[in-house]
Amino acid sequence: MSLHFNPRDITWLAFNERVLQEAMDEKVPLHLRIRFLGIFSNNLDEFFRVRVAGLKRAMDFKEKVIAESFYQPPSKILQKINDIVMRQQQNFDKTWKKIQGEMADHHVFIKAPKNLTPKQKEFVRNYFDEVVESNVIPILLHENTPMPYMRDKSLYLGVAMRKKDWQYSSNYAIIEIPSRFVGRFVLLPTEDPQEKDVMLLEDVITFNLPHIFSYFGYDEFSANAFKVTKDAELDLDNDIRTNFAEKIEKGLKNRRKGKPTRFVFDKDMDKALLEMLIRKLNLSKKDSIIPGGKIHNFKHFMDFPDVFEKYERPVERTSFTHPDFENGNRVTDVILKQDVLLTFPYHKYNPVIDLLREAAMDPDVKSIQITAYRLASNSKIINALIYAARNGKEVTVMLELQARFDEESNLEWKEMLEPEGITVLIGIPNKKVHAKLCIIKKRSHNKTIQYGFISTGNFNEKTARIYGDHLLMTADRGIMADINKVFNILKKPKVDFLPVLKTCKNLLVCPQFMREKIVHHIDKEIEEAKAGRHAEMIIKANSVSDRSLIEKLYEAANAGVHIRMIVRGIYCAVNQKDFKEKIKAISIVDEYLEHARVMYFYNKGAEDMYISSADWMTRNLDYRIEAAAKVTDKNLKKELKDILDIQLKDNVKARILDKKLSNEYIHNDKEECRSQIETYRYLHAKTNKK
Repeated sequence: MSLHFNPRDITWLAFNERVLQEAMDEKVPLHLRIRFLGIFSNNLDEFFRVRVAGLKRAMDFKEKVIAESFYQPPSKILQKINDIVMRQQQNFDKTWKKIQGEMADHHVFIKAPKNLTPKQKEFVRNYFDEVVESNVIPILLHENTPMPYMRDKSLYLGVAMRKKDWQYSSNYAIIEIPSRFVGRFVLLPTEDPQEKDVMLLEDVITFNLPHIFSYFGYDEFSANAFKVTKDAELDLDNDIRTNFAEKIEKGLKNRRKGKPTRFVFDKDMDKALLEMLIRKLNLSKKDSIIPGGKIHNFKHFMDFPDVFEKYERPVERTSFTHPDFENGNRVTDVILKQDVLLTFPYHKYNPVIDLLREAAMDPDVKSIQITAYRLASNSKIINALIYAARNGKEVTVMLELQARFDEESNLEWKEMLEPEGITVLIGIPNKKVHAKLCIIKKRSHNKTIQYGFISTGNFNEKTARIYGDHLLMTADRGIMADINKVFNILKKPKVDFLPVLKTCKNLLVCPQFMREKIVHHIDKEIEEAKAGRHAEMIIKANSVSDRSLIEKLYEAANAGVHIRMIVRGIYCAVNQKDFKEKIKAISIVDEYLEHARVMYFYNKGAEDMYISSADWMTRNLDYRIEAAAKVTDKNLKKELKDILDIQLKDNVKARILDKKLSNEYIHNDKEECRSQIETYRYLHAKTNKK
């Protein structure tokens, strides 16, 4: 039997198409459909910055490396990517056009310069003078001058200017749209109080071009938006004289020089200007040169102004206090008595912050150790840790300086934390620390007491409102002992740490040993299936792309193991017709981002259940510090299993993950189940039982 795999990057594009499907779904509230367009666009930007850039680099690799990493030659994958992206862009443009029509039904309009009323024209002139002009500096383009530095995440206007009586060609300029400083959307005054008129910042600038270039005496202007996406790989040098933080800083500066991986432009752009830009950016026909509509950098539409009629948020889209914390007891006291499982965003995030605040004030607490990967911009987690340090606690924070696109923020956190007396760890060379761990130690009555939490997602109270994750709060001695081992390794990164990780008994840890344990569990299920007994696995992850684990899944399915997968994004497995038991895989894309990683193995009825920070990807399993905790509390195991079962019944927002990557919705004659809504109802019902 030949084994097949879908290329990782093609399956990622299939995931992003599921995001676009949400924007196309007329049952989704209009403001959320606009937001999904923004998410789709932002996802695609990062894809080109990271994955497409990586494929272009890989074209110079040896064939063996290519086969192992990509399943197909990068050049072939890049061609498929371009074809898919062009098709998706067409669907995107159609969807946006349709949404604009529906916005008009709600009396919401995006106004172009030519459609402004006299009063709005005056407003736009004044707004430009008072707010925008100081942030606008045009750069004139000439054939013989090099292309100026182009910021990766910025949007630009390409401007063609001419005088009516000139017989010569136009002159050209580019203007960076200063949305970082001013904001992308401008609300205009209207005569009708029901009407809401919104103008994009680039159109405000376009309207004022005669004023901007008044010195030159031009009387005809055309302006069209474009953006450049660059290779975002962080190249770190091997200079032993610089510490790791300095290497990250240097790498961030070098990222500015990344090669363009995509050029997206308004298809109505002046042809001579377009050719000049392509020439100056050293782009070729092999690069992703994508014509589109007038609006680019659509990621800003994730924050489109709240201009629609009052949206009544369903109660199922609100967060509530976990029933174990409703009576006002200290979080610490609850955790020392029992394990608590928080499931976000259904449960409020407050208990996590409250636990750290209590530790900061508790005179018996001696130390707090925590990992940090992506933090909220005004992190309450960090605030609690700072106050803990000021109260004399020994605080250790593992800050992952290589968290992609958060490198700069984490360097700033480092600069903030160290003067407070907090020990900042910056990881292990060539290994990202992606585990989500916290341990608090206190001395009471001559006894050391340890408690804390382990999570599937970042310790970030902002993303916890929209990311579906699990967080286990516990004082389990075995888990705490293993978390201590991980932090001891992080404090001494030069020591050979693999033998230490191998001694962990209550956590599955990466690199290496989580993989070994997963294979061990699958082998046990295979053994049971071959003996004719019930064998079952449920795996929930963001991505499944590791070749050896996929082959293990094939082996299990061929033996008759009942396998069900819930995979939000990348899914490289391809089910074989001649498997004894078909692998059933679905993807759920809905208002919340499904981010939790959960593993369930039937294990002769013992039902082993884990929550994990790691996806089934080679990078996570072999090149990162990750951790999965075994959930042993009978009630919490049932709760996790019930949630998995709800998701597996989804027939509203679940799509089938098949060989063709067709993203077909699951339709059946069973009772309607939208899993995110049903999960809320399931968890909220428990508040009434307490």
